[in-house]
Amino acid sequence: MRIAFPHSAREDISWDTPVITVGSAPGNTVVLGAHQAAPRHLELRKDERGCLLRVLPGAGRIYLNARPVRERALLRAGDVLSVGDCRMLIREDRDPATREPVHVPQSGRCTVALRAVAGPLSGRVLPLRDRLELGPASVPPLELPQGESAAVSLSWSDGQLRLRLEQHSARYPLCVNGVEVAELALQPGDQLGLATHRFVVDAPGMQPEPELPARAADGDLLPEEQAGPRGEVWWLIVTAAVLALGIALVLLIRL
Repeated sequence: MRIAFPHSAREDISWDTPVITVGSAPGNTVVLGAHQAAPRHLELRKDERGCLLRVLPGAGRIYLNARPVRERALLRAGDVLSVGDCRMLIREDRDPATREPVHVPQSGRCTVALRAVAGPLSGRVLPLRDRLELGPASVPPLELPQGESAAVSLSWSDGQLRLRLEQHSARYPLCVNGVEVAELALQPGDQLGLATHRFVVDAPGMQPEPELPARAADGDLLPEEQAGPRGEVWWLIVTAAVLALGIALVLLIRL
């Protein structure tokens, strides 16, 4: 992961440490002006759960994708943080176009939807059947600030979920996970960004199912089968049946 600074001469910062701090004090990873941030303003932490933003005590409000954050928030590639007039883009290190594409056979094609997580369409879920188009004339329309317009499409092609930029905006590029693209094979969890719009690709059926352990070729038992003799299982079944019969007899006698 990297932190980029759009429309700024500041160089990108590689997020290769567990914790990154942002503030106006000299010891921070990202040092901002005193008019922008508190001495220790926020902390970005990366662990096995993912990426977490924490606003530190005494810091002013910050914004994540134009929404205020007071304490904590989860981050994903493509998110934009705003502290004062400084904007920080969380982006992937590598170009998503270099990823191994996910192929889905025609018979196994799954339900896909774009979930709007920020922007004018926030809260909407847009399902994809054969093709989904978003632009000035779509329903709902894809509205951009300052009179700009752009259009994108999602469709299945050769077993891949393809994103394509149909109409280009000079001011607002189309990004996936923070990286500018024009056409791309999408994967579950990708975040599409265009101006203030943020969409997450929901497609659980495209994710590979976990592999189950196979029986060894020589007939060895799996670990759960080695937990005890198979006779123990039948003994438990017989015991439960006897207990049930006894309870039934007691109830009949009382009647």
